[in-house]
Amino acid sequence: MSRLRIQHVSVPRPSGSADQARRFYTDVLGLEEVSPPKALAHLDLVWYRIGDGELHLFAEDGADQRSGRHFCLEVDDLEAVRARLTAAGVAVEETIPIPGRPRFFCRDPFGNQIEVTTITGDYRSLEA
Repeated sequence: MSRLRIQHVSVPRPSGSADQARRFYTDVLGLEEVSPPKALAHLDLVWYRIGDGELHLFAEDGADQRSGRHFCLEVDDLEAVRARLTAAGVAVEETIPIPGRPRFFCRDPFGNQIEVTTITGDYRSLEA
Protein backbone atom coordinates (compact mmCIF):
# COMPACT_ATOMS: atom_id res chain seq x y z
CA MET A 1 0.00 0.00 0.00
CA SER A 2 1.88 3.05 -1.23
CA ARG A 3 -0.63 5.70 -0.14
CA LEU A 4 -3.04 5.73 2.73
CA ARG A 5 -4.91 8.84 3.80
CA ILE A 6 -8.35 9.91 4.90
CA GLN A 7 -10.19 11.12 1.80
CA HIS A 8 -13.32 12.28 3.59
CA VAL A 9 -15.21 12.28 6.86
CA SER A 10 -19.00 11.98 6.78
CA VAL A 11 -21.25 13.21 9.59
CA PRO A 12 -25.02 13.42 9.97
CA ARG A 13 -27.32 16.42 10.07
CA PRO A 14 -31.14 16.59 10.14
CA SER A 15 -33.06 16.47 6.86
CA GLY A 16 -33.75 19.92 5.42
CA SER A 17 -30.91 21.62 7.31
CA ALA A 18 -28.60 22.37 4.36
CA ASP A 19 -28.89 26.15 4.81
CA GLN A 20 -28.07 25.87 8.51
CA ALA A 21 -25.05 23.71 7.62
CA ARG A 22 -23.86 26.34 5.15
CA ARG A 23 -24.22 29.15 7.71
CA PHE A 24 -21.94 27.26 10.10
CA TYR A 25 -19.41 25.55 7.83
CA THR A 26 -19.19 28.25 5.12
CA ASP A 27 -19.96 31.49 6.96
CA VAL A 28 -18.44 30.74 10.39
CA LEU A 29 -15.62 28.28 9.60
CA GLY A 30 -14.92 29.55 6.08
CA LEU A 31 -14.85 26.14 4.39
CA GLU A 32 -15.16 25.83 0.61
CA GLU A 33 -18.31 24.01 -0.50
CA VAL A 34 -17.89 21.51 -3.34
CA SER A 35 -20.60 19.82 -5.39
CA PRO A 36 -21.28 16.13 -4.80
CA PRO A 37 -21.20 13.88 -7.88
CA LYS A 38 -24.24 14.22 -10.15
CA ALA A 39 -25.11 10.59 -9.40
CA LEU A 40 -25.84 11.71 -5.81
CA ALA A 41 -27.73 14.90 -6.71
CA HIS A 42 -31.04 13.45 -5.52
CA LEU A 43 -29.68 13.09 -1.97
CA ASP A 44 -29.71 15.83 0.69
CA LEU A 45 -25.92 16.34 0.83
CA VAL A 46 -23.59 19.25 1.58
CA TRP A 47 -19.89 18.67 0.87
CA TYR A 48 -16.79 20.73 1.74
CA ARG A 49 -13.13 20.67 0.81
CA ILE A 50 -10.70 20.62 3.73
CA GLY A 51 -7.07 20.61 2.62
CA ASP A 52 -6.75 17.65 0.27
CA GLY A 53 -9.72 15.87 1.87
CA GLU A 54 -13.44 16.47 2.23
CA LEU A 55 -16.19 16.75 4.82
CA HIS A 56 -19.54 15.24 3.80
CA LEU A 57 -22.72 16.21 5.66
CA PHE A 58 -25.59 13.83 4.98
CA ALA A 59 -29.23 13.98 6.03
CA GLU A 60 -30.13 11.51 8.76
CA ASP A 61 -32.86 11.99 11.32
CA GLY A 62 -32.78 10.53 14.81
CA ALA A 63 -29.02 9.94 15.12
CA ASP A 64 -27.53 10.11 18.63
CA GLN A 65 -25.01 12.98 18.65
CA ARG A 66 -23.64 12.69 22.19
CA SER A 67 -20.86 10.14 21.78
CA GLY A 68 -17.10 10.62 21.70
CA ARG A 69 -17.03 10.53 17.91
CA HIS A 70 -15.63 13.66 16.32
CA PHE A 71 -13.42 14.97 13.57
CA CYS A 72 -10.50 17.32 14.03
CA LEU A 73 -9.66 20.46 12.06
CA GLU A 74 -6.04 21.64 12.11
CA VAL A 75 -5.79 25.43 11.79
CA ASP A 76 -2.95 27.95 11.62
CA ASP A 77 -4.34 30.36 14.23
CA LEU A 78 -6.26 28.59 16.99
CA GLU A 79 -7.16 31.78 18.85
CA ALA A 80 -8.55 33.46 15.73
CA VAL A 81 -10.82 30.45 15.11
CA ARG A 82 -11.85 30.43 18.78
CA ALA A 83 -12.76 34.14 18.54
CA ARG A 84 -14.68 33.60 15.30
CA LEU A 85 -16.70 30.74 16.79
CA THR A 86 -17.39 32.64 20.00
CA ALA A 87 -18.51 35.72 18.05
CA ALA A 88 -20.94 33.49 16.15
CA GLY A 89 -22.41 32.23 19.43
CA VAL A 90 -20.78 28.80 19.27
CA ALA A 91 -19.83 27.36 22.68
CA VAL A 92 -16.15 26.42 22.94
CA GLU A 93 -15.36 23.51 25.28
CA GLU A 94 -11.89 23.29 26.83
CA THR A 95 -10.41 19.82 27.12
CA ILE A 96 -7.41 17.89 28.48
CA PRO A 97 -4.22 19.56 27.20
CA ILE A 98 -1.85 17.63 24.94
CA PRO A 99 1.74 18.95 24.71
CA GLY A 100 2.36 20.53 21.31
CA ARG A 101 -1.33 20.45 20.39
CA PRO A 102 -3.36 23.25 21.93
CA ARG A 103 -6.98 22.45 21.21
CA PHE A 104 -10.63 22.84 22.06
CA PHE A 105 -13.93 21.27 21.07
CA CYS A 106 -17.16 22.76 19.77
CA ARG A 107 -20.32 21.38 18.20
CA ASP A 108 -21.90 22.16 14.88
CA PRO A 109 -25.60 23.14 14.81
CA PHE A 110 -26.52 19.45 14.64
CA GLY A 111 -24.55 18.31 17.71
CA ASN A 112 -21.58 16.84 15.83
CA GLN A 113 -18.44 17.29 17.92
CA ILE A 114 -15.49 19.07 16.28
CA GLU A 115 -11.97 19.26 17.69
CA VAL A 116 -9.96 22.29 16.59
CA THR A 117 -6.18 22.24 17.03
CA THR A 118 -2.91 23.72 15.87
CA ILE A 119 0.21 21.55 15.83
CA THR A 120 3.14 23.28 17.52
CA GLY A 121 5.28 20.21 18.14
CA ASP A 122 5.35 16.43 18.38
CA TYR A 123 3.68 15.46 21.65
CA ARG A 124 5.73 12.23 21.75
CA SER A 125 9.01 14.16 21.98
CA LEU A 126 7.54 16.82 24.28
CA GLU A 127 6.37 14.19 26.78
CA ALA A 128 9.75 12.42 26.92
